Amino acid sequence: MMIFVYGIPNCGSVKKARQQLDDNGTDYVFVDFKKTPPTDQQIKDWLDKVGAEKLINKKGTKWRSLTDEEKQLPAATVIAQHPTVIKRPLIEWENGTITVGLDWTSKE
Repeated sequence: MMIFVYGIPNCGSVKKARQQLDDNGTDYVFVDFKKTPPTDQQIKDWLDKVGAEKLINKKGTKWRSLTDEEKQLPAATVIAQHPTVIKRPLIEWENGTITVGLDWTSKE
């Protein structure tokens, strides 16, 4: 199994996470949400593991730009239609755990 880091390349939090992993010599695969949106199964798995409240960045620009109707849709639907609402970085660790945002350093 491999470590996967999901996000967008120009996000400051993603840059910090990638730099930390690089500094530690940790091998990982970076997945750009804009080029490779998450699958429905990935979204379901992430929601099951961390929940919508943690997974969706409600302070982010993308969430704030959604209509009230869009915000009322099921979380999986919103994420599938707008993957950049996911709080970044999302890291899938080799042991199957997931961290969202920069609270991942405790997993090292």
